[in-house]
Amino acid sequence: MKDPRKIIISPLITEKAVFVEGKKRTYVFEVDKKANKKEIKSAVEKLFNVKVENVNTLLKKGKVKRTRMVLGKQKDIKKAYVTLKDNQRIEIFEGA
Repeated sequence: MKDPRKIIISPLITEKAVFVEGKKRTYVFEVDKKANKKEIKSAVEKLFNVKVENVNTLLKKGKVKRTRMVLGKQKDIKKAYVTLKDNQRIEIFEGA
């Protein structure tokens, strides 16, 4: 198995992620594109000492951007929506 720190790249803190976190005990992470749901589940459980109930993933394709005469592309990312079991939470997401 891979190192959990290589699977979970970073937490995503957006308006939608904060809304989902408050309603459904779901946290959003940017993960390695090659990671599957079982690897993501075990990585979150090891890194944050919580019990994971469900993992949903999606691939977000990067947009093509243009500046004058140069075309560029944003990177593709894989997101993981991780739902925790009852009475579980991750402390790094708690506001300051």
